[in-house]
Amino acid sequence: MEILIAVSALSAIAQESRLEIFRFLVQAGKNGVPAGTIAQRLDLPPSTLSFHLNQLKQAGLIECRRESRTLFCSANYDSMNDLMAYLTENCCQGQAENCDLSGACVPDEKSK
Repeated sequence: MEILIAVSALSAIAQESRLEIFRFLVQAGKNGVPAGTIAQRLDLPPSTLSFHLNQLKQAGLIECRRESRTLFCSANYDSMNDLMAYLTENCCQGQAENCDLSGACVPDEKSK
């Protein structure tokens, strides 16, 4: 992962609402959830949610797909795992084999 990509991702989740949205989507699984559900769950007005979703999407942390008139959003687990790997690659003085990090997130099979 390039440093600029990591900085972009970290900047995106450095804002409280975006971090809440991202964490909610990580928990939701691969299928994601409708944007309206996110707005209701996190008590965000639609225009505010749209702004935050665009920021997370530009940072590569989420993906959105349209099904009919509904926008579904989901976490981009590959990007999240790349960011985690980047942040921990020099853990334990560069000897990752000495670290006990669980590393990658794999959504459970039910959420496919």
